[in-house]
Amino acid sequence: MRKNKFQEIYQEISAQIQEGVIKANTQLPSEHDLADEYETSRETVRKALNLLSQNGFIQKIRGRGSIVLETNKFSFPVSGLVSFQELSESMGKNSITTVHEFGLIEPDEFLQQQLQTEPEELTWKVIRSRQLDGETIILDKDYFLKKYVPKLTKEIAEQSIYAYLENELGLKISFAKKEIVVEDCTEEDKELLDLDRFEHIVVVKNYVYLEDASLFQYTESRHRLDRFCFVDFARRGR
Repeated sequence: MRKNKFQEIYQEISAQIQEGVIKANTQLPSEHDLADEYETSRETVRKALNLLSQNGFIQKIRGRGSIVLETNKFSFPVSGLVSFQELSESMGKNSITTVHEFGLIEPDEFLQQQLQTEPEELTWKVIRSRQLDGETIILDKDYFLKKYVPKLTKEIAEQSIYAYLENELGLKISFAKKEIVVEDCTEEDKELLDLDRFEHIVVVKNYVYLEDASLFQYTESRHRLDRFCFVDFARRGR
């Protein structure tokens, strides 16, 4: 059965993007020019562009048209409980962690709700940015209850906190509940991340529990839209 014209346009452009013929961060021709090139209507071209957008090949930006996205994305497992260092090493990525804030705080009302704790319960606050292949594209905001993590240092935070918690403190980290949302970029995001043209950011909220079901950590991991693909594996029950 013959494919629809918009599907043919989608497959041709997506293949050129994946093969590097059309480079990331370049602008596609206008709908009018693409309609002339493919000898079809602008509505057909619009359908092809919508499909490219839905599948992460382009980003439509008001006033700038369709911008080609980086397709070499960093796959982040939704269901797994893996540290950033473990993930970057497993994928062979060059990464740099920068600690922007570190210390003990008394949790505000928001953190009290997230950590299910009291206002006087001292909490470690660790704000770190992650650079991958020369771009700073993740902002991790970690909060650990001091009663479970009595000691933490900036030097540890620059490496792997989970390696320290498990190997040095002997904590048994068991499971996490996760929420994934898209939010407007904050001033902090704009200051600490290389956001390029993006005005929204993917936020993964983690509530992490120990083996005895004690909630000991709340994390917001903030990711630039174009560089991250969140993956999971699902099997239909029989």
